[in-house]
Amino acid sequence: MNMEPLRQTVVLNFDDSTGIPEGALNLDLSSWQETIRFGCKWNQFNQLSEYLNHQLPLNTELGCVLIGSGDYHHLTQYLLNRFDDTQSFHLIVCDNHPDNMRYPFGIHCGSWVYWASLLPQVARIDVIGIGSNDISLKHAWENHWSPLRNGKLHYWSIQQDASWTKYIGASSAWHSFQNADDLMQAFLAEISSIHLPMYLSIDKDVLSKEVVMTNWDQGHFLEHHLQDLIRHSEGKLIGADITGDVSAYHYQSYFKRFLSASDGQSEAVSHDIALWQVAQKQLNQRLIDAFDQAWM
Repeated sequence: MNMEPLRQTVVLNFDDSTGIPEGALNLDLSSWQETIRFGCKWNQFNQLSEYLNHQLPLNTELGCVLIGSGDYHHLTQYLLNRFDDTQSFHLIVCDNHPDNMRYPFGIHCGSWVYWASLLPQVARIDVIGIGSNDISLKHAWENHWSPLRNGKLHYWSIQQDASWTKYIGASSAWHSFQNADDLMQAFLAEISSIHLPMYLSIDKDVLSKEVVMTNWDQGHFLEHHLQDLIRHSEGKLIGADITGDVSAYHYQSYFKRFLSASDGQSEAVSHDIALWQVAQKQLNQRLIDAFDQAWM
């Protein structure tokens, strides 16, 4: 007999990219798309947060949150803010990028991990599966160093060199691997000794293009790496979100068009997006089903 999930899946529907899983709460946020997509000022982020506070279930009733394109990954910061600052937990981010970059205009999809590192309820952050050169020597200055130096943030990379971390006193914050299997084996062994509740945030650009297509450069993970991680979180999981769905958007703001283009993002064509979304939506459902078995 099928049992109803203990928690409700929620779609923060900015871009109509994720599909609407059966029984999910679908929040139409399309009117916020220009304001929030890619990045936003703090007052805009706080206005959306205030709106969402009146729409979402309690954390104990909230299931996996589908956020849409990776352009919205900074909404994870809002979801983390909802936890009481006395409830310490371990944040695990699956992402092809560190999302710990400097951004002077507020918060954006590539900077939110830094802000998460400042939250007292977040005891440790591991960003796993980084395959982009955002952590290479030439981009070292763009990374926030303080959470790496104080041991709160760890990078787990594949075929990338971040040996510069030793020169800032953060050599133990970088873990280097040649393939995804070795990374995941080492990571699961590492966290087996960390006895904290877990929050999982998955950006599907961490996945190889063999699995799904996104509108960002992509990494090396396969689906089974995500499934292994979710199974490992069973009984510890207190929150989860998924981004990395694919959608196209032409910004009204020239400034945002410039920033997204300079960050290496390209606009996919509509025909490609329609095809890519089929596989994306199917993967979302499989990950949601796995999460539904893992809640604490």
